[in-house]
Amino acid sequence: MEYVIFTDIDGTLVDHRTYSYEACLFAIEMLKSKNIPLIFCTSKTRAEIEVYADELGVSHPFISENGGAIFIPHGYFDVEFFYSKRTDKYEIIELGTDYNILRNVLLNIASSEKLHVIGFGDMTDVEVSEDTGLDLDTACLAKQREYDEAFKIEGDKSDVSRFIDSIKASGLNYTRGGRYWHITGDNDKGKAVRILTDIYRRELLDIKTVGLGDSLNDSPMLKAVDIPFLVQKSNGEHDKNISDERIIKIEGIGPAGWSMAISELIK
Repeated sequence: MEYVIFTDIDGTLVDHRTYSYEACLFAIEMLKSKNIPLIFCTSKTRAEIEVYADELGVSHPFISENGGAIFIPHGYFDVEFFYSKRTDKYEIIELGTDYNILRNVLLNIASSEKLHVIGFGDMTDVEVSEDTGLDLDTACLAKQREYDEAFKIEGDKSDVSRFIDSIKASGLNYTRGGRYWHITGDNDKGKAVRILTDIYRRELLDIKTVGLGDSLNDSPMLKAVDIPFLVQKSNGEHDKNISDERIIKIEGIGPAGWSMAISELIK
């Protein structure tokens, strides 16, 4: 039996405020030494994920923008699988809706509901950097969105509820991450995890899947794996919106909790 690890990035693998993954490095090296695949499954863009993959020396498939697409390096699997398109680096399984369609729906709803909504597409690189705490280069990568628009709503709870209802009425979906709301198509992290898990099972036969997350948008991923871990958010609490009794709640914030979960799993 082999493990396959699916992990969120923001607030899980990296610190919510500093974006540091220092606390995870030893655990990541343990996974590498045992040839255990580490799959990024995040709201981040392909461009952002590639930076983490390069820095951490991770060369496995990854899932971008809340399940918008699965990127599989050429030659990674021996078994055949369906993919939507091929680039010079990847076979890509596209599950999400085109970014421009999402943006248009978002703007139309904001206009019709007379609500002030700010998406990444409305912000400059500098504004995204200031709002997120990302450095300018990373903020530029975060704006290279393909299947998901991150946004904020200015208003009270009734305004937010009204806006979310309008998104659902449009036939699209939404989720909530650590900092932003996200408008998406008919995709989520769980659907992407199940598709990629099926390919791994045909390749490796006997596997057990593991998921690590911290926020509500990780819930579909955690439901789709055999062993789900929830780390604490930056306030030292577990996300109260996640109540699945299967989930193992780790008493550690972000990457500290992530490292504890991996160490517990390996032992």
